Amino acid sequence: MYQQGRGSAVHTISTTNVATLLLIMCLVVGLEHVDAASFTVGDSSGWSFGAQNWPQGKRFRAGDVLIFNYDPTVHNVVAVDKEGYRSCRAPASADVYKTGKDRIKVVKGLNYFICGFPGHCDSGMKIAVNAVLYLYCMPYVSVCVIPFHL
Repeated sequence: MYQQGRGSAVHTISTTNVATLLLIMCLVVGLEHVDAASFTVGDSSGWSFGAQNWPQGKRFRAGDVLIFNYDPTVHNVVAVDKEGYRSCRAPASADVYKTGKDRIKVVKGLNYFICGFPGHCDSGMKIAVNAVLYLYCMPYVSVCVIPFHL
């Protein structure tokens, strides 16, 4: 009687181990890798006046990269908050990009950018990009996992 109970416990552990191993294999084999996308702000026109409507119809994910191409002698890119976007004013602590070929990774939620040159933001040189958290999904199994690096 003692041996029988012990044998069934071993059988239960073995079944659990097999089920766990199968789940891990399904996760590894079925994962679709989703790379971050790169978007050139303003497309071929680059970062310029009227860029405010550029994000419309595009889907952004956290980790995507926005590429700002512009003439650094007449423009820049300033990362601001909602109030800075609305008022076209950047706080002193804002990140200012000035290379003319800036690559900025977006984070989950709303990301706001303006041109800090006088009058440019008021003339439509600003964008708001909403980036969603993305998931890795498996095509053959209805399971999704959140990547560890986010």
